Amino acid sequence: MRNYEPGLENILDSDIAYIKGRLTQELQKLSGRKLLFTGGGGFLGYMFLNMLSRLGNKNREENLEITILENFSRGKKSWLNKLLSKPNVKLIEHDISKKLPKELPDFDYIIHAASIASPMYYRKYPIETIDANVGGLRILLDYAKQKHLQNNSIEGMLFFSTSEIYGDPTDNSIPTPETYKGNVSCTGPRACYDESKRLGETLCVNFAHQYNLPITIARPFNNYGPGLDINDKRIIPDIAKNILANKDIVLFSDGLATRTFCYVADAIIGYTKILINGRSGESYNIGTDKPEISMNELAEKLVSIGKEFLDYSGKIVYVKSSDKNYNTDNPQRRCPDLSKARTELKYNPSILLEDGLRKSLLWYKDNYL
Repeated sequence: MRNYEPGLENILDSDIAYIKGRLTQELQKLSGRKLLFTGGGGFLGYMFLNMLSRLGNKNREENLEITILENFSRGKKSWLNKLLSKPNVKLIEHDISKKLPKELPDFDYIIHAASIASPMYYRKYPIETIDANVGGLRILLDYAKQKHLQNNSIEGMLFFSTSEIYGDPTDNSIPTPETYKGNVSCTGPRACYDESKRLGETLCVNFAHQYNLPITIARPFNNYGPGLDINDKRIIPDIAKNILANKDIVLFSDGLATRTFCYVADAIIGYTKILINGRSGESYNIGTDKPEISMNELAEKLVSIGKEFLDYSGKIVYVKSSDKNYNTDNPQRRCPDLSKARTELKYNPSILLEDGLRKSLLWYKDNYL
């Protein structure tokens, strides 16, 4: 087995340094502010909150005060304990679909990331998924409206939508721009997620316009990397789990569907830029636009990395899923048009897929969440 390459010994620290180096002006605007982060115990919370909690640590007056709301529906992650040892981070166990706790302070920024994003789990918990994406969002929007009417205005609110609102785009809509209206089933097995995110966007746009609130929308395209639970049932952690166990990689499809994959550090840069610089009521694709690769190619890349760094000796096998709806309404292609984010936000993802996959596998090796 080869040793880690230079710079991979502490992947979290190197990723945070990369993020902060590309967000100098944006992070200055968060200095000394108060931020509410819902769903902070999830995938994006890992990198986002570890980065945000380190702002202004040389001068406590410049620290960003962070309040995390999390219901721990899938258990409490160990990394949160270390994060909570910091004086500027507070955690409240709370279901966002319920009325907000009375003890909440006034916030300058809100990030609504509380949701079930794994297809395996949102299909298992469809009502809970809708409750977080619509009911929980409405509660936060009403909070922002109330603060605005009290002249204690929110400086920014970010809603995490999804690229799945586009459904299965036609080939002439790949790469897919924000203006594409979507090809989505409202009754299929994935509709609880897709349609509740679409309605969530409608709520955000109308609150932004009617009440002059600074609400923005992110549409993530296949983020991956440190923080994504190895038991999440999405393709990269699934493959990583098999590689670490030295088992064959099982694909429950023909492997021909294509995606682009965005390493989480690049994604966090995009989301922060939307929060700080995005236009109110607007949505932005965040991801990478190349390479668009098949699931076969993705698996082969991970096998190659596993053999090089982890002495992996398994192979790729194809099995028909016992779940008859496993691939129902699953898009055949997913690739973002990043023109809007590049032009308005100066967003420019630069981490190569091979580098991100390698860092992910090595992180999973030491952080078996």
